[in-house]
Amino acid sequence: QVQLEDSGGGLVQPGGSLRLSCTTSGSMLNIVTMAWYRQAPGKQRELVASLSLEEGTDRPTRYGDFVKGRFTISRDIAKSTVFYLQMNAIKPEDTAVYYCNARSWTNVNAWGQGTQVTVSA
Repeated sequence: QVQLEDSGGGLVQPGGSLRLSCTTSGSMLNIVTMAWYRQAPGKQRELVASLSLEEGTDRPTRYGDFVKGRFTISRDIAKSTVFYLQMNAIKPEDTAVYYCNARSWTNVNAWGQGTQVTVSA
């Protein structure tokens, strides 16, 4: 079973940048999608970005409508067990707990513990 550890959150000013990290351990053998979700107080958890790990398919990288080119999901080239969410041009409404997620086509739906991002001047 895969385990996920989120990190990199913190306090950032509007317009600033952060890079969140998701470090995986355990078996990634059947994982087909890595994603970042977020949940703000009083709101439902929503998709921020998702990345297909399936080679030879054309499943696109997806972003929430609110991202509008500001965030990028990626996989570390050297350390294939680490995934990132690069956040630029951060807005106050991006304040939330951000969660890393790993899924298979069958019964794996793993979550990190979450990392808090607070945007304030």
